[in-house]
Amino acid sequence: QLQASGGGLVQAGGSLRLSCAISGRTSSTYTMAWFRQAPGSEREFVSAIFRSSGNVYYSDSVKGRFTMSRDNPRRTVYLQMNSLKPEDTAAYYCAVGGGLILSSLKYAGQYNYWGQGTKVTVSI
Repeated sequence: QLQASGGGLVQAGGSLRLSCAISGRTSSTYTMAWFRQAPGSEREFVSAIFRSSGNVYYSDSVKGRFTMSRDNPRRTVYLQMNSLKPEDTAAYYCAVGGGLILSSLKYAGQYNYWGQGTKVTVSI
């Protein structure tokens, strides 16, 4: 199970930090990711981190503004979102997948488990 939290309402230029805690059994090589989905839009890849290497990958739309990090003992990942823009408004979902490779990170169908989503609203 995945439990995401930390969403809210913030003005443009502000910051929020999302958290996602994982419970239950997982493979040792799982990847955790953040996706987001705005109303009327498809689910969009935001970032992902490989558990084994700690390497992080971002979509171009958030690179330089968002930072994904992890706390392995607590099995929690974070998404620090800075310089937020109105176009960042969406429901943010954390996801877990096993055995992913770099080329498959951005595809939602590659992830096996999803959190319930936390809503982020950025006002002008």
